[in-house]
Amino acid sequence: MMNTQRETLVGTRLIASKPLRRAIGVVAFAAATAFGAKVAIPLPGTPVPFTLQPLFVLLAGAVLGSRLGARSQMLYLLAGIAGLPVFAAGGGAAYLLGPTGGYLMAYPAAAWLAGLGARRGTGRALTGLLLALAAIYAGGLIWLAVVGSVTAAVALGVAPFLLADLVKVGIALAVSRRVGRRAGEILDR
Repeated sequence: MMNTQRETLVGTRLIASKPLRRAIGVVAFAAATAFGAKVAIPLPGTPVPFTLQPLFVLLAGAVLGSRLGARSQMLYLLAGIAGLPVFAAGGGAAYLLGPTGGYLMAYPAAAWLAGLGARRGTGRALTGLLLALAAIYAGGLIWLAVVGSVTAAVALGVAPFLLADLVKVGIALAVSRRVGRRAGEILDR
């Protein structure tokens, strides 16, 4: 792509600077993560609902890259801490003290890890996505273990979600392989 202020993008004219395009990407993935929180299905026996948030966290890193992906998740957390209802059941700083707080606080690190393998081949991308998922689980498990045992944390915070989250990894890998190069051109990374 040309490095001018005006660049052609899919037959239209894109009149936006690189910082603006990057900011739009960060805000878009913060909003997508908030949307993913609202797709919440309570599961019997666990205080942790099934949501689409992990999918958007993984995609943030895989599509935007490590730094921008992590920034999108920091923005998401800041919006929630500020009181915007972006979490599964509301917003506010106190929400991070609830049973899902550890998962949420791990999102920036997870997006960063997902971005490590972005644009470096399928094997490295998959490794980055799996490490990102492991980071989300680690944050959640540590937090849940504080209020209970590690065994209970695994039973409540990992076992019911593992298969569905591995499917999310597959979806994130497929989407990032499909749009990753184009996103890199648009973001000029």
